[in-house]
Amino acid sequence: MYIIVVGGGKIGYYLTTTLLKEGHEVLILEKDPAKCDAICEHLGSVVVRGDGCEARTLGEAGTERADMLIAVTNEDEDNLVACQVAKHKFNVPRTIARINNPKNEALFKKLGIDVAVSSTNLILEHIAEEVPTHPLVHLLTLTGRNLEVIEIKVPPDSAAVGKRIRELALPPQSVIALMVGKWGAIVPTRDTILEPEAQLIAVTRIEAKEALREAITASKGA
Repeated sequence: MYIIVVGGGKIGYYLTTTLLKEGHEVLILEKDPAKCDAICEHLGSVVVRGDGCEARTLGEAGTERADMLIAVTNEDEDNLVACQVAKHKFNVPRTIARINNPKNEALFKKLGIDVAVSSTNLILEHIAEEVPTHPLVHLLTLTGRNLEVIEIKVPPDSAAVGKRIRELALPPQSVIALMVGKWGAIVPTRDTILEPEAQLIAVTRIEAKEALREAITASKGA
């Protein structure tokens, strides 16, 4: 694939290094001449000095033949503009934007960015995996379908323990797709009984995520 990376900072540099090793054709667009020189010294002529938000720069970079554009600058506004210009002017099929402020994630998705990656949220999710008081972990957002794939751990004191899935008050359009428990991983049915400490992979509407968490994790005394 031909991939354009907007932003030659640490993320852009290491991302490009990985993509090159995987055999992709990659071009970095970076405004800072010092960063351009450093990238060129280490990776060769895979960097062009220019503003990835400008249509002229993107045109000179051959964006019309790009399979993907990834914007990873330190400025959310620049990442949004670069992705929008790539998608709407050059018809790039896939755009990915780094988000520095998690509050901007909904806006990016609303404006048509295919994948919006919040480094803050990713860190919080990894923390949640290690903290037992945070039983829900976001895994994936299905763009354009208002759905999320999440992981929920069943607490030992949950009122859901010992119940069949059909007995749970799951929100509409929420599905438990996988259960990993003491017997290994299974695709549950409506008659599957929830085990304490089981890991559940579920698909739910974004606005129903908290209701699903409550249905799985609420304690018996709640």
